[in-house]
Amino acid sequence: MRVFALLNNRTCYLLAAALLLASCAGTPSYNPTTFPFEINEEKLAADEIKTVVIPHVNLGAPSRKYLQKESPRIDAFVSTYLKDNGYKVIDQREFKQLWNTAERAFGNPVDPTTGRVNMKTFAQIMTSVRDEMIKKFKLDAFVFTDLVELEVSFSGGLKHLARWDGVSRKPSLQGPGSGVSSDFDWNKPAAVASLQISVFDMNLQRVFVSRGGIDATEAIDTRSSTGRFTRRRNMLENEDFIMEGVQLAFHPLIEMERWPGNP
Repeated sequence: MRVFALLNNRTCYLLAAALLLASCAGTPSYNPTTFPFEINEEKLAADEIKTVVIPHVNLGAPSRKYLQKESPRIDAFVSTYLKDNGYKVIDQREFKQLWNTAERAFGNPVDPTTGRVNMKTFAQIMTSVRDEMIKKFKLDAFVFTDLVELEVSFSGGLKHLARWDGVSRKPSLQGPGSGVSSDFDWNKPAAVASLQISVFDMNLQRVFVSRGGIDATEAIDTRSSTGRFTRRRNMLENEDFIMEGVQLAFHPLIEMERWPGNP
């Protein structure tokens, strides 16, 4: 009887521990850096969005050239995520063709020397593209996917985490060495990338905007004796990080199951 009691108590303890771990695993860690999204629920309720297209151009200024190379791959993740959540996504080639035709008529909205966008020209092109896409596809919305770069610092704690736009990332090393000097300045800012989602309806009015962090675009250069950040050779390659950024950027238009913005 005594042995049975001991086994029974041990079993109860293990069960309790398992339940506690399961409870903790189901609760996302609060991250105060989640982006303050804007959503026009009234417009979305009045005009349901079902059919969308992902423009190949940024809503704002063009992304850095090294991020532009990653844009098609990120757009593919966005397209899959939208389809998995019940949206119809028109092939981006359709938008490109119409954009190029309108650009020949109205001119390039981006100044190649400064990168600034002439919003009047941009609006003229978008109006032309919208009219044609409504005719061909009964389009409901444009989903702009801008890859933006920010600067943040890795914390001086044991894990050296950087937090921005809802994510927490550790620094990566690049070079022949395997460590960081003891006098490395962890307050030094490093470049990081986020995905900004902007959704515009057929009146070309914004109904949703948010942003989700993806990963650092710089790594610690181990060739430097004092330590410095250098641009990563392989950028935004972690698919889990990309998907986390996509989910964060669409919340709450598409609800993220474990959104870290709740205290």
